[in-house]
Amino acid sequence: MEYLLLLIIALCSGIVGSLVGLGGGVILVPATLFIGINLGYIQELTPQSVVGLSVIMMIFTGLSSTLSYMKSKTVDYKSGFIFFIGSIPGTMLGAWVNQYLDLPSFNLYFGILLIILSTLLLVKDKLKPVKWFVEHGTKKQFIDHNGKEYIYGYPIWFAILLTFVVGFSSGLFGIGGGSMIVPAMLLLFQFPPHVAVATSMFLVFLSSIVNSASHIALGNVPWIYTIPVIIGAYVGAKFGSALNKKMKSETLILVLRIILLLLGIRSIFDGLF
Repeated sequence: MEYLLLLIIALCSGIVGSLVGLGGGVILVPATLFIGINLGYIQELTPQSVVGLSVIMMIFTGLSSTLSYMKSKTVDYKSGFIFFIGSIPGTMLGAWVNQYLDLPSFNLYFGILLIILSTLLLVKDKLKPVKWFVEHGTKKQFIDHNGKEYIYGYPIWFAILLTFVVGFSSGLFGIGGGSMIVPAMLLLFQFPPHVAVATSMFLVFLSSIVNSASHIALGNVPWIYTIPVIIGAYVGAKFGSALNKKMKSETLILVLRIILLLLGIRSIFDGLF
């Protein structure tokens, strides 16, 4: 029964994670905590082992999505590697701090983070574009399939500093970093939404390798449950990537807002009550 539940959760995580560039951990972690621990269907799990499962899953979610996005040429590889450099030490530090969190604290802090991110995206259209980062950084150009031109960019030093924080959150909560880096790419660096999602999944793949190594070393990975999670996530990510190419940019951002807000509220409720 627990294997089927994990397969379904991972499938949904892969679809949603790949669709909006989150990596899937932002779905898998709260869903598995609620069904496995709160409802008692998988009693062997702890917050640490759920995070361990999540980071293993995100290797395959990231790989599956990146391979799909490579075909549509929306992955910014240079930016992905720059972001990866900053995320490495942050990811390792976050994985180490994770071992000291109990379940209520984990849920509470995780929920607060998701609410902040969803709020930023909610007010995105009401905020003036932050052009400072583009004007004072390395500029890039992208022309989408409709012929629309985008100019985006960032100072490399700031991108590395930002992704250190993103990496720390990724290692701490097992969320892949996509839920933080995508809003930053959209709001600060002016990335085209489809490029932001594709590049985020490339970063998720790279950082999850480091992240998983840290959690394996700490003994946080319940290997017996990894097979259904890997299968579900890989298949879901393929489907999510295909769906992403058919959706408008505005729709992607709306989906991202709703998902983060609902999961944040659910996680805070679990942490408090």
